[in-house]
Amino acid sequence: MAKLRCSDYGYECSFIAEGDGTKVIEEFGKHTAEEHGIEYSKEALMQFLMRQ
Repeated sequence: MAKLRCSDYGYECSFIAEGDGTKVIEEFGKHTAEEHGIEYSKEALMQFLMRQ
């Protein structure tokens, strides 16, 4: 199972996206764009997952 946390990337935010890789990338990307005003490419989010 994949997991991305906003707090791991410098945000003071408790959001956590968990699940399969595709779902996590979509949820985390949507959240960061809407809540933090930063749009990450799918490739960048995939790199975040691979570094864990």
